[in-house]
Amino acid sequence: MTDIEVIRLELREDAAPFFTEDEISYYLKKNGGDVRAAIYEMLIIKSEETAIQVSGLTTQDTSKYFKRLASRFKSFNSGTLK
Repeated sequence: MTDIEVIRLELREDAAPFFTEDEISYYLKKNGGDVRAAIYEMLIIKSEETAIQVSGLTTQDTSKYFKRLASRFKSFNSGTLK
């Protein structure tokens, strides 16, 4: 499985498409090829407020769901300082 396929799978792109193939490649390159960092950044972007209200009809907000997914990929600076 390629890095792009892993990212698409973790982002749930088949169920909730948001990013194009070029955008996925961009964020992977931006994060120095670090798949986990790219996934984290993209899930945070995907978690923007998504509820829409039109003429009394409101769609469900999925931002909390994507923030929960992003928390699985957050890196922590747990090391020893010199």
